[in-house]
Amino acid sequence: MTCLSLGRLSLLSAALLLGACAVGPDYERPSTAVSAQFKEASGWKTAAPSDQQLGDAWWQLYGDAELNQLIGKLNVSNQNLAAAEAQYRQARALLGSARAAFYPTLSAGAGVNRSGQGGGSSTLSTSDGISVSGANAAQISKSYDLSLNAAWELDVWGKLRRGLESSNASFEASAADLAAMRLSLQSELAQSYLQLRVLDEQARLLNATVAAYARSLQLTENQYQAGIVPKSDVSQARTQLHSTRAQAIDLEWQRAQREHAIAVLIGVAPSELSIAVRDSVPALPAVPLALPSQLLERRPDIASAERKMIAANAEIGVAEAAWYPDLSLSASGGYNGGSFDDWVSLPNRVWSIGPQLALTLFDGGARRAQVDSASASHQQTVATYRQTVLDSFREVEDYLVQLRVLEQEAEAQQQAVDAAVESLRALENQYRAGIVDYNSVVSV
Repeated sequence: MTCLSLGRLSLLSAALLLGACAVGPDYERPSTAVSAQFKEASGWKTAAPSDQQLGDAWWQLYGDAELNQLIGKLNVSNQNLAAAEAQYRQARALLGSARAAFYPTLSAGAGVNRSGQGGGSSTLSTSDGISVSGANAAQISKSYDLSLNAAWELDVWGKLRRGLESSNASFEASAADLAAMRLSLQSELAQSYLQLRVLDEQARLLNATVAAYARSLQLTENQYQAGIVPKSDVSQARTQLHSTRAQAIDLEWQRAQREHAIAVLIGVAPSELSIAVRDSVPALPAVPLALPSQLLERRPDIASAERKMIAANAEIGVAEAAWYPDLSLSASGGYNGGSFDDWVSLPNRVWSIGPQLALTLFDGGARRAQVDSASASHQQTVATYRQTVLDSFREVEDYLVQLRVLEQEAEAQQQAVDAAVESLRALENQYRAGIVDYNSVVSV
């Protein structure tokens, strides 16, 4: 083996050894303020992001076919979701571009050049002092070029690998953002739909109350004409009727707003959607005890915040790699001739190959500023991640206490309803016996 071959082998070995390292800090998940358990519920366990499980059709727990159909339309036609999906595809394309940087680039070219030299008039002086004028013929030449070029940047310091790490984390963050957008829109639609059904139930109860108050007014007017009750009772019965009727009318615009919001969510004009009134409200699914921890594990906003932090950490390595020289290999080959007839021939063949080392010696502090900027950006994502985790715990605590309070409130309301039913039964018996008037029955 010659000395030249040994030198090439040593250079290749050194490049491979250096390529095993990558400048910049390796990612480590930062510490966060995590409680030992939830304040409002037991059964908590340490959560780990698993946002990929968000494919479950959670809205089907309500057992409402119309709600399932509306969310199906939202998944296809919502414009905010379409924008987030396009951003996701953009991140995927950028990831492919980062992967392509590891491969050599090939380019080909062909051309013909026409050049000239000389031409025009000139004056010459002889030894006898006689001037002679004449014209010089222009020298025109042609050259034909055909080339194939290859270039490959060796990832000695890990700049390309850090760039790929950043692009991959950004792609995963975009996927989590898409999942968060989809979940948020689905939740908004489900809430609007349930509120619309609650308004339908309220309207049904108010309409029944209006009918009862209308009957009470008629009875009171009959009693007034018979001289049994004063006119103030008629005014009071009329006030009750019109006040309750106004409340029923007020529900119409509230329901229309919910319906319009649902139309926009599924990507249609409000005039194109009409949801029929229904007398039943979807049954609320039971909430299992382990659900809070599962929700934390499946929150896409936490996953997105962490992956953005990974991307920012990798960008520090990309910035620090600028302090080291870039090593690239280039090769080119082709034909260069002055005649088209023998353009592509062995005598006209040209080629070149060799490594190139490039290092910036002075840049006025630009590289230092890029490293400082990348470090500050990483610190920002760390703070955002920690705040996102804290907000998630706050939201879970809020919902847990809300569930507990609403459960207690529902129990108290049920006790009030049971008491009202018992009172109504007693008053109806008294009304049939002629002891009390109908207004007492209506007022229960």
